[in-house]
Amino acid sequence: MLHTSNLSLSFSGEYIFKNIGFRLGANERIGLIGKNGAGKSTLLKVIAGEQTIDEGEVAKEKGISIGFLKQDIDFEEGRTVLEEAYQAFENIKEIEKKLEEINTQLAERDDYESEDYHQLMVDLNTYQEQYEIHGGYNYQGETERILKGLGFKSSEFNNLTSTFSGGWRMRIELAKLLLQQNDILLLDEPTNHLDIESIIWLEKFLNLSSACVVIVSHDKMFLDNVTNRTIEISLGQIYDFNLPFSKFKEQRKLQREQQLATQKNQQKEIEHTEKLIDKFRAKASKASMAQSLIKKLDRMERIEVDEEDNATMNISFPVSKRAGKVVIKAEHVTKAYDDNMVIEDISFTMDRGDKLAFVGQNGQGKSTLAKIIVGEISHQGLVELGHNVEIGYFAQNQAEYLDENKTVLDTMIDVANAETRPKVRDILGAFLFRGDDVHKYVKVLSGGERNRLALAKMLLNPFNVLIMDEPTNHLDMQSKHVLKQALQAFDGSLILISHDREFLQGLSETILEFKDSKVKTFLGSIDEYLRSREAEDFRSIEKRTVNKTEKTSKASDYQKQKKYKSLSNQLSNIESKITKLENEIKAIDDRLAYDYEATIAQDNFFQDYNDSKKELEKLMENWSEIQEKIDNLEL
Repeated sequence: MLHTSNLSLSFSGEYIFKNIGFRLGANERIGLIGKNGAGKSTLLKVIAGEQTIDEGEVAKEKGISIGFLKQDIDFEEGRTVLEEAYQAFENIKEIEKKLEEINTQLAERDDYESEDYHQLMVDLNTYQEQYEIHGGYNYQGETERILKGLGFKSSEFNNLTSTFSGGWRMRIELAKLLLQQNDILLLDEPTNHLDIESIIWLEKFLNLSSACVVIVSHDKMFLDNVTNRTIEISLGQIYDFNLPFSKFKEQRKLQREQQLATQKNQQKEIEHTEKLIDKFRAKASKASMAQSLIKKLDRMERIEVDEEDNATMNISFPVSKRAGKVVIKAEHVTKAYDDNMVIEDISFTMDRGDKLAFVGQNGQGKSTLAKIIVGEISHQGLVELGHNVEIGYFAQNQAEYLDENKTVLDTMIDVANAETRPKVRDILGAFLFRGDDVHKYVKVLSGGERNRLALAKMLLNPFNVLIMDEPTNHLDMQSKHVLKQALQAFDGSLILISHDREFLQGLSETILEFKDSKVKTFLGSIDEYLRSREAEDFRSIEKRTVNKTEKTSKASDYQKQKKYKSLSNQLSNIESKITKLENEIKAIDDRLAYDYEATIAQDNFFQDYNDSKKELEKLMENWSEIQEKIDNLEL
């Protein structure tokens, strides 16, 4: 479907990638991996045609459509969730507008025998056929199905997009992209703002899709469950294998080991040959042999070993003064937004040195409680901070608070004090912002680089309690490992919010599980918590919870199934009537186009024709109402 060759792109004289090429074919699901700043998002922009290249070519088959989920999105104010999602159907919305205009004119006119009226009828028939071809009668139900799969409730469909966080807006953008049915899907960190349930749904959707999917992600499990091919960008080159992520890493390791072994053997051969050359040079009788060996060395193709980018962050979180024994005391904490009870009557105590993990699905109140603790939002109940407590807080959307029009260096200097200002460049270097990198503007940084900068800012002021909400979003796998080591070495108290089981291992001693506005405390590590739930990971916990619910509600399910069957029968009956009436109207439209004068000469023609149209509209309304009832049934 798409072919690239000899792609090269540089910024400020430094190549992001050089002379790379690959093909994208139907049904391929490709994981595009690499370190932060390696050029993954840039390569997606090149494929999408949004980034010009220095050299090379991107060629795609005629008619191929490309959908691109970016890390940064911009919505038009004033639209609801449904209205924004419907933007995926530009053709259908345009046809709807035309049909509305024509129907308005037909209702206002009575010159039934005029040429203009006849043309309106012809146009109406044409647009109705186009509307059906483009899926006009199905797109609303499909939109609601996708939104529900990504975690939206029916009651939220008519809420303004401006009332949702950046993560939920990203879900709307993802829904639009999935609804467009593009031939090539480019997804840049699609799981960053999804909970486990939504990730599972997206995995199923992508595995059933016939599109070519290219995914930038640092979620190893997601990549293994979805992809069948992996392309790694490293030091300007790409490594391409028809393998999912974990098997790709094994193959790359094995390949490099083989290269090293072969290179070692070749080097031994070179050293032996060089010794012979030195030995033969000293003898005139052997001079010709020495020259022959020299030519042999010159012709030898030297084996090269793939370079590895081993640059990693080097960080440690400074601890301020010693806090009192109790650092956080929460009693009967409650928070609701209008009728939505987020957390209710939560109480817990955190002592000096404790390391807590908040786990649970999105929307269960984890981030809300974190914001209450740091004083960002009002609440009911008591939250007291202990003696000498100084909190460092990393919000889930921390990188969004960075000023895009400032450089990396200015971002740090603006928040540094007299004591930490001389350390700014050293801190930036520890976070891999070195040399001219510090003069880059925030707006050109990748998502991972922005997260690293937001983390770097935290080192400018010491603290003794650290609250981190999804800190690994956008971070590459090596950076996640380094961050984990820094948190393990942190000598203060820690609250960590994450869906990443691997990251949580070894970082928490107490688990607070958020569910149904309540919190349940488990004393032990994340592995012990998972074993207690007889689960290998958070995904299986959620699946098991669903299975358990199904087993304990058979009676309720029977009633729902009975109601579903009744509604389905009603829907089928109405669909038959709609099909019959549409065929009758189409037959009349065909006669109008063939012999207009004879057709309209029939008794009460226009009255009967308009009555048929009104009856069809009524049937469509009934169909929509019953379909909505079916959609709202939780089977």
